[in-house]
Amino acid sequence: METVQYFVNGAFLESKTEKFFDVYNPSTGEVTGKAPCCTKEEVESAVAAAKAAFPAWSNTPVMKRVQVLYRLRELIGENLAELTLCVATEHGKTWAEAEGDVLKAKEATELACQAPSLMMGESLMDTSSGFDTVLYHEPLGVFAGIAPFNFPAMIPMGWMAPLCLASGNTMVLKLATQTPRTALKFMELYQKAGLPNGVLNVLTCSRNEVDVLLKHPDIKGISFVGSTSVGKYIYATAAATGKRVQCLCEAKNHALVLADAPVTRTAAGIINSAFGCAGERCMALPVVVAEESIADALVAELVRLSKELKIGPAYDKESGLGPVYMKKHKETVLQWIEKGIAEGAELVLDGRNASVPGFENGFYLGPTIFDHVKPGMSVGDQEIFGPVLCIKRVKDFSEGLAIMNANPFANGSVIFTQNGYYAREFAKRTHGGMVGVNVGIPVPVGVFPFSGHKDSFFGDLHCLGKDSIRFYTESKCVTSRWFDEEEMKKSQVSTWDGTI
Repeated sequence: METVQYFVNGAFLESKTEKFFDVYNPSTGEVTGKAPCCTKEEVESAVAAAKAAFPAWSNTPVMKRVQVLYRLRELIGENLAELTLCVATEHGKTWAEAEGDVLKAKEATELACQAPSLMMGESLMDTSSGFDTVLYHEPLGVFAGIAPFNFPAMIPMGWMAPLCLASGNTMVLKLATQTPRTALKFMELYQKAGLPNGVLNVLTCSRNEVDVLLKHPDIKGISFVGSTSVGKYIYATAAATGKRVQCLCEAKNHALVLADAPVTRTAAGIINSAFGCAGERCMALPVVVAEESIADALVAELVRLSKELKIGPAYDKESGLGPVYMKKHKETVLQWIEKGIAEGAELVLDGRNASVPGFENGFYLGPTIFDHVKPGMSVGDQEIFGPVLCIKRVKDFSEGLAIMNANPFANGSVIFTQNGYYAREFAKRTHGGMVGVNVGIPVPVGVFPFSGHKDSFFGDLHCLGKDSIRFYTESKCVTSRWFDEEEMKKSQVSTWDGTI
């Protein structure tokens, strides 16, 4: 039974707390460790360490800052198998999914290595006669990252830390108590890469201690990924104290399948999107809106291909569907399935009795499919975060698009069609911030922002892409002029000197 440590000012430390959270292996159901609920004093020590490290780190030339990240990138590659195993063991993602989680952290690190170019400002000579203006992007100070359980590598060590640090800031990362080990292994690699003490600090705690970060005067901004209810609270609380905030929240992504879509290939894409990561991702595809003329064939193919998924332990490379991350969450998903039945949806594939020989205590659910899900049924409108797929039937493109746009969430939206006109109309008219045309999970590569809309995002600047650099920096404009001999003789200056 491992007691998980926390990391502050370059050292792994034992918390003095008396409160701990169980850490599970979802594939077996065993408790494998306990993560500390770090005390308010320990959280404040992390902020103090980050504040003390900021002057030297921010004054380190960006070309030298990214050398640490270049070395980190190589270390991620060298330790890929170990990091993948850690993700699979503590979260329950299948091996391929866990490896992808780590590789997305590596991708974001590579983006952060481009900071010398991304941080370049702008300039204009003779903004007014004899006046020149230069715009710089400067770091702000200490940021806090609040990470969810479902991507223990990609989010804290991809979306948050690398871009924050490359921009010249320091950071305190609050990890999910269910999946803390992966990020702590990354901290070992950061140390090997030469990151100075205090620049990045990592801990686990409860919502009570998180409030310290939301209101702390030395924290300049908050990056959060999690539920919409918590995101709204974080956004309101932190913004009220003058902090920058980005909150990436829930989703209920829909796919519109038109009659001309190739049935088998479309079904394969939907299954990958709906049941990958056991549905525990905000870019999952839990709802399909199908034109009535193709719906029967599509549902039959979805059921057939879903039954071929091999359910098994995450670290078995043959497994196609791993467990959900906690027993309590499995029970929640089971309640959602019961609710769907009670609401009148037709259960065409039931995954409630999934069991894996030798792993009977694991938190397994099989792929579950509801057909004839009507507008207003909560199972088709609210986030379940599990391997549950809902089919809504419509008569045509316009009805389908209207149903999709009525949802309060707008992370992603997808259309499956071979018709270019409808694909273009969909991309233009959908509310989704990330749009897929025959792409089930339309998350762009990291050079573009993760651009959710509506109740899926609160803030002004998204993570990744150029948005991330803007979020972690502030603009400074410097206007200057140099006097010639005639100018030096003047005794009067216009009130609008240089601005008109």
